Order: sequence, then C-alpha cells, then structure tokens
Amino acid sequence: MLPSIPMPPIFRVRAVNTATDSENRIHDDRVAAEYGFRGGLVPGVTVYGYMAAPVIEHFGPAWLHKGAMDVRFFEPFYEGEQVEVSTTEQPGGCIKVEAGRASGLAWMDDAALSAEYPAAHLIAQQVPASRETIRPGIVLGTIEKTLDLSQPGMSAPLDAWLGPERFAHPAILLSLANEILIGNYTLGPWIHSSSEIRNASPARDGEHLHVRAKIEDAYERKGHEFVVLDVATMSGERLVSRIRHTAIWQLRK
Repeated sequence: MLPSIPMPPIFRVRAVNTATDSENRIHDDRVAAEYGFRGGLVPGVTVYGYMAAPVIEHFGPAWLHKGAMDVRFFEPFYEGEQVEVSTTEQPGGCIKVEAGRASGLAWMDDAALSAEYPAAHLIAQQVPASRETIRPGIVLGTIEKTLDLSQPGMSAPLDAWLGPERFAHPAILLSLANEILIGNYTLGPWIHSSSEIRNASPARDGEHLHVRAKIEDAYERKGHEFVVLDVATMSGERLVSRIRHTAIWQLRK
C-alpha cells in the first residue's frame, strides 16, 4: 500500500465582499437583509478562490493547466468572517475541499476537453430575465475581456495573479461565468450556487479573452428559478476553461 500523501494545514483567510459595487445587489447589506441574510454575500467565486489555494498547493501549478474542481455553496460568508479551508485525501488521487459553508472535490483531469464549445455569437446585450428568455438551448452573447491583474478584484485579499508567469487567479477566471450571465440579462438579486470547473490552460495578465455560453438547463426548485450555463473561456482558439455554472437567477420572495 502506498503511503498517504500529507495534506497541507488548514488554509485561513479573512473574507472580503468583493462585489459591493456589483449590479447584483445581493452583495449589498440592505438588499440582502430583505431576503433574510445578515449582510451582503461574499461572492461564491471569491469563496472558490479561497478553496483553490490549498488545491494549488497540493497539486502544484500543473492544476492550472489540467485541473478540475466541483464546488457547491450551501450558506453564504460575510465580510470579515474567517474562512477555514481544509483538505482530505480521497481515493483515486482526489482531494475533498471543505470550507464549512461550501464543499468541493478537486483532482487532476487528464481527459481532453471537448472542442465542441458553445458557438461564437453576437456581442452580449442585456434583455429582461424571464422564463421565456432563459430557456435551455439559448446561445448567449459573447463577452470579451482583457485581463488586468493589477488589483485583487474577485480574489481579494489574495493576489489576482500566481507565480512569475502572472497567471490569473482561479477566482478571476470563474468570475467570467458570472459576467456573461450579467452581460446578457437584466437581473434582480441572484446567487451563484455551484460550479464544475475544468481547466484547459492558464491565462496571463494582459491576455485578451472571449467568453461564450449557452443555457444547458433551467428549472424551478422550492420557489427559486435556476439556470445552468455551459461556459467556455477562450484565448483566440485556445480553450482556457470549460465550466458548468449554476445560479439562482430569481430568488423566492
């Protein structure tokens, strides 16, 4: 029997609400309180970034090239709370990543990602969100972005870049899945609930990316309206990541 791989100690970080000025007012203290929360929610992509830190420490920079992580958010974190991320080795080379109110599974994924990513479409234009406009099969408008990693942004208080190559922090890249949703729909307060991330190649500071997506599923559960996006982030013809991204686009009143 092979010896178990020592796992890194618990990773601790003080949560930052990185989206106080976002169009999504669920990150605003007053609006969030109207939905029963104690304050503005720390974005799920930011919490994912905290959870990715010990994953990268465990697998090394290669995880940015061909790593995978499935993450779910059960309850929110709030500004200033301490987030404690622990990892546990699992069979098959996976590690379980737990942050108390969020949980994930991470691994190295050698499988080639499909090149059948959502087709390029018109530049994103916002339309009112409804069951008629959010339907499976709809191809969303593309968004484009040149990475500027001079500020932490969604990864705060962690740096927005990693290593001497200045690779974009995982939280920065996952936030693009939120941006394409916001870029296509006029939304009220909404919540990112889970993501299945498959890395294909890292993206560097200053790199120009375009993000494509189509709606894979849409459904109602317990009064909430969910949408599931199939998101592909590209640098030219190079695939950066493929993400199955789930959000509650309309919260139960």
